[in-house]
Amino acid sequence: MESKRSEDSDDIKIEKVIIKRQITLLHGVAIIVGIIIGSGIFVSPVGILKEVKSVGFSLVMWVLCGIYNTLCAICYAELGTTIPESGGEYIYIKRAFGDIPAFICLWINFLLICPVGIAASALIFSLYILKPVFPDCDIPEEGLALIAACIFCLLIAVNCHDVKWAAKVQVVITASKLIALAIIIIIGMYYIIGKGETENFQNAFEGSDYRAGAIAISFYSGFWAYSGWSYLNFLVGELVEPNKNLPRAIMISMTLVIVTYLIANVAYLGVLSPGEMLQSPAVAVTFGDYSMGIMAWVMPVLIAISVCGTMNGCALSMSRLFFVGAQNKQFPTFMSMIDMKRMTPSPSLLVILLLTMLYVSSKDIFFLIEMEGFGFASVLTMVFAGQVYLRYKEPSIPRPIRVHIALPISLFLISLGIVILTFYQKPKESFMALGLVAIGLFLYFIGTWKQKPKEITDKINSFNILIQKLLIVIPPDNADEVDWE
Repeated sequence: MESKRSEDSDDIKIEKVIIKRQITLLHGVAIIVGIIIGSGIFVSPVGILKEVKSVGFSLVMWVLCGIYNTLCAICYAELGTTIPESGGEYIYIKRAFGDIPAFICLWINFLLICPVGIAASALIFSLYILKPVFPDCDIPEEGLALIAACIFCLLIAVNCHDVKWAAKVQVVITASKLIALAIIIIIGMYYIIGKGETENFQNAFEGSDYRAGAIAISFYSGFWAYSGWSYLNFLVGELVEPNKNLPRAIMISMTLVIVTYLIANVAYLGVLSPGEMLQSPAVAVTFGDYSMGIMAWVMPVLIAISVCGTMNGCALSMSRLFFVGAQNKQFPTFMSMIDMKRMTPSPSLLVILLLTMLYVSSKDIFFLIEMEGFGFASVLTMVFAGQVYLRYKEPSIPRPIRVHIALPISLFLISLGIVILTFYQKPKESFMALGLVAIGLFLYFIGTWKQKPKEITDKINSFNILIQKLLIVIPPDNADEVDWE
């Protein structure tokens, strides 16, 4: 973001605050890969194998889940180039259905998807950093939460300082996690090709569970492992040549992730038996213990670094979503302000930090992650319904990328099925998430109440001024031209 200033005596007047596009194709690929390849491939392969009960079918499910998420990303590419504004799915739903559905999307991201996912990643980071220190006993909960809080505070500080720093950190973290995966793949291929350890692949489909429920739940696990491909759309307003670079970044990153996930799963099975995998809470750590000897400690460290990418990418992307929501007067005004010196959305980032700290202190983070899955599936259902509706509502709008209408219709039906299945399989989590959405709607109607008493309006204005003074932030002149720097 740039600010133009003019001096008049001793006064400095800020004339205009505008936005620059400076996220390149390389940074875009790094952001997507950095978010997707987090804890999923290092922890989650057990989830799919446990449900489908065979090596062969588990590999098929990894490919199918990857293809599904790639198709979702292609639909997002159409939306991102048709409506090239930062804010992602929030903007698409608002364009299609109006303010209230858009707020529901914003609220779900604000309360569930963003902070819960970051908190889980922070705790996983802490777990793997501390595990070598406590190899034969449980890690103290206080230490786990403290390390998790410290690492996310560090990443928020980086994002508040400079978006270029944040993007550079993402490139470094992505490189680190690919190194970790390379180690797994090289060792696994050595066991398979060099030592002939192929017994785990014999009768690969024996005992497969082809029931719809088992497939759906395993698909749900894979869906979580691939999550993150949508976050670049939140930054499309800052992407250099988005019409070309957005679809390129999506296709390059998703192809890289699918191939990497498939080969990594094969490599795991070259060292570990299906039974050993099912008994492991963190399959990559067990893999290292079995195959890396005294260097086994390297794997937890590399996994922890990779999880940093998920946290950093989420903070980088979601802070822009909340910034845009505040610009549309659906969130508090102070969240639409930017740092006067560094030109970063520090108020939004600090709100994310506070929410994440609340979830880090939770003792049942996986229960919250299940609610996050319900929320994300709900958002996808609204997005694809909106994409279909926009074809009829605004048929003449320029679409640099145009997918066949059958694709978003199919994805809408699949996403709706996931939501319905979640109510059936996880009713407690689903109805709790539904209750949180209802609370959000109540707050929305209070916040948009135009005839507020003067006392309330004055207190809100005083609070916004206080935040401006504390953080040295200002509202941009044109949010659509904000250039994060």
